[in-house]
Amino acid sequence: MQQQKNNLKVIADKKNARMLLPNMLTLFGVCIGLTSIRFALDGKFEFAIIAIIFAALIDGLDGRIARLIRGTSKVGKELDSLTDMISFGVAPAFIMYFWKLNTLGRFGWLLCLIYVICVALRLARFNVNSNQEPSWRDNFFEGVPSPAGGILVLTPLILSLSGLNLFQINYDILVPIFFIITSFLLISKFPSYSFKKIVIQRKTTIFLLFGIVLFFGLLLIYTFNVIAISVLIYLSLLPISFTHYQRLKKQNINEKIQDDDDLEDVL
Repeated sequence: MQQQKNNLKVIADKKNARMLLPNMLTLFGVCIGLTSIRFALDGKFEFAIIAIIFAALIDGLDGRIARLIRGTSKVGKELDSLTDMISFGVAPAFIMYFWKLNTLGRFGWLLCLIYVICVALRLARFNVNSNQEPSWRDNFFEGVPSPAGGILVLTPLILSLSGLNLFQINYDILVPIFFIITSFLLISKFPSYSFKKIVIQRKTTIFLLFGIVLFFGLLLIYTFNVIAISVLIYLSLLPISFTHYQRLKKQNINEKIQDDDDLEDVL
């Protein structure tokens, strides 16, 4: 009996050790998100954006690492949502307020409040829906994810730093437009690609690694140009993801009807 208790204790200790790394990464993401606000306060908006990008990369890694080493936990799940709220809700809102929205008075602050509330609602809905059974819908998010939303509201600032202004931009109009559209996308049921279940064939792995190295190399050299182009590519994928989702939905409905007809024939 004592030996069995000791074995259970060892298993629990190992699981706690596995949970430590992803949770530490998540907490590190909180620190980076809060630091971005400090950079914005000092007027260092370039560093603020880079901090948000790093927070997004960490957000994409901690969950995958937790699943890889079997260190997932309910605490980690809730901690991840709180981190997203700070890094992709509060921090981007403050950055944009210090950069441009403060010139719009109360309306600018109202936009910040609306955006942060939409991020909170989006995260709450995600936590509720994450316990559903696996299906083809897992390839899509319901609305844009909070990290994408956090970067989308920063798009006007990123464009101003990238030097890609091909025409005269009125940021007093563009910034509120991005806040309103992003807030709507966060709480909407608009399907967007999740990129969680991408299957890479072994023979194409070398090309994937080359692409990743090339991307980060360009990111180091042409930081804001690459970020701006990446945001524009993501925006162009939204109508594609909507069309793809509708096609898959129609296909699965037809298959279900066909299966029901087969059952009726058998009966």
